[in-house]
Amino acid sequence: MSEANPAGTEPHRLAVRVYYEDTDFSGFVYHASYLRFLERGRTELLRGLAGDQSDLHREASGLVFVVRRMTLDFIRPARMDDQLTIATRTQQLRGASMQLAQEVRRGDQVLVAAEVTVACVRDGRAIRLPEVLRRLLTPGET
Repeated sequence: MSEANPAGTEPHRLAVRVYYEDTDFSGFVYHASYLRFLERGRTELLRGLAGDQSDLHREASGLVFVVRRMTLDFIRPARMDDQLTIATRTQQLRGASMQLAQEVRRGDQVLVAAEVTVACVRDGRAIRLPEVLRRLLTPGET
């Protein structure tokens, strides 16, 4: 389930269930699994605002998004069968990049907090975020 919200109001929310494949031998979610959950949250935020990334890639002549920087704070563990929510919101937009704040939550508990800088790239070079996407991602805009 994905919930689209305008950037800057409430964060975009994506429900994620923890499966056996997401855990390690201890029964807790393996740290790298959180990266996949966070990626899904960012992808669904963009899908909710601008449609499929493959369409965006095609329509914008090869535009792609790459993670340039990510900081993670592992606060509490998740376990198999937990129902999690990935919350994603725009913090800041720059010329060719955006900074997103993300949280992995179980109910009202924050399990992982992340700050992610994503760059807009075409043919291996940074390019300015397309204006239509910039408007959709601008905090406080609808």
